[in-house]
Amino acid sequence: MLIELEEQYDCIYRYCYYRLHHVQMAEDLTQEVFLRYFEKARSENERPLPYLYTIARNLCIDEFRRKKTEYMQDSFEKELVQDMTGEHAQSVLVDTMALKQALLALTEHERELILLRYVNEVSVADLSEIFDVSRFAMYRKLKGVLKKLKNHMQG
Repeated sequence: MLIELEEQYDCIYRYCYYRLHHVQMAEDLTQEVFLRYFEKARSENERPLPYLYTIARNLCIDEFRRKKTEYMQDSFEKELVQDMTGEHAQSVLVDTMALKQALLALTEHERELILLRYVNEVSVADLSEIFDVSRFAMYRKLKGVLKKLKNHMQG
């Protein structure tokens, strides 16, 4: 189980960064997530992944409420422009901005589902546990979100 938790560290960090758009705060909250996990429920919880994401989600919500105005800047665009060089930079930037616009057309909950399922590769079973819905309902939600995203990208 320890190896699995070590593998999840980057995923939890990515999730916190996605929620807060602040590198240092995402690092701090990721550490806090694992500290709380090891303090409270390591031996009690058979499925650590949903519990880790629940802790991370709650900490991010608390931090966002506390520091809302500080994290409203989207540092992702600044980092993207600084990191890009070469002849394909403009094409990548256009594609990235189109994807970002499509993602912004989704609700916050839908974007969170996309991040967890397709970026962090959280299983549908774990997602259904995190969001307290049946697997069938989670499959339907994911299918609907992908359809909405596809329609926006084509239009």
